[in-house]
Amino acid sequence: MLPRRLVAVLLALPVLAWPALAPQVQAQSRIKALIERLRGDSMPAGVIKSNGRIEATQIDVASKYAGRLAEVKVKEGDEVTAGQVIARVASPEYEAQLRAAQAQVLRARQSQAEAEALIAQRRSDQIFARTEVERGKELVAKGYLSKQVYDQRVARADAADAALRAAEAQREQAQFAIRASEADAEQIKAILVDLSLVAPRSGRVQYQLARTGEVVAAGARVITILDLSDVYMTIYLPAAEAGKLALGDEARIILDPVPQFVIPATIGFVAADAQFTPKAVETAEEREKLVFRVKLQLDQQLLAKYHRQVKTGVRGLGFVRTGADIAWPDSLGVKLP
Repeated sequence: MLPRRLVAVLLALPVLAWPALAPQVQAQSRIKALIERLRGDSMPAGVIKSNGRIEATQIDVASKYAGRLAEVKVKEGDEVTAGQVIARVASPEYEAQLRAAQAQVLRARQSQAEAEALIAQRRSDQIFARTEVERGKELVAKGYLSKQVYDQRVARADAADAALRAAEAQREQAQFAIRASEADAEQIKAILVDLSLVAPRSGRVQYQLARTGEVVAAGARVITILDLSDVYMTIYLPAAEAGKLALGDEARIILDPVPQFVIPATIGFVAADAQFTPKAVETAEEREKLVFRVKLQLDQQLLAKYHRQVKTGVRGLGFVRTGADIAWPDSLGVKLP
């Protein structure tokens, strides 16, 4: 019933104003009647309705390492694409560590070059010592060289062999040092890459939890993104009704802000375990039931078409069928803007 003051104002309007107001009043009456009819208890056999709300998959973008945020490039409501840099953590300490690791690589390579030069020298000494031994054998046999001098030549040859092996071991040690220092540098480079926070999926920024200049801990969330390609309505049904549902079957959604539209969906998930409905379900009687959670998944192509209109948290009604052969009533025929 209209308030008395509003009735008096309407009666005071000129007669010519009524044709302009009539369509609007009639449209509001039809929408109100539709909401009342759908929220009523009378539904066709095999069609079940339940209160629910629109949700989307949330992705938390967190800092892997502690530090100060150098910049946050997005704000709440912005659209982001997968791989886009959305924030960056300042990294002067890690950059200094990277320079130290790179210097260590250069030092190890220098040590390897020195070892290679030493190996060449030791190999030359070894060749000369072995040649002296071979010559000494003939001289000893002919009596031109004493056995003592020959033994000294053999000892020098053995020492040359040992010196060569030591030089080769020094080269291997330098090679190990190079690999270790290169691994340290690669590790720090990986840390520097992780200090640039990127969006793992395309979506919309739902929350900005930290601002430029703030110090964040390791694992602290900075941005929360909604994946608008994975949007659904969550409803709760008793076991007797949830057990009759078929995954992939058609469903319908009517949202409170736009009750004149009927949105198609599919049954994407039925929980394996029963639970008490959360406080988000507005009906007190439903909150007292032990029910199963059901997700009514919206089509990705439909979401892409109405991307700017997609919002989470919107409440409405979800409708499902207990059998795929049950026809939808005319009031639940698909109707989109």
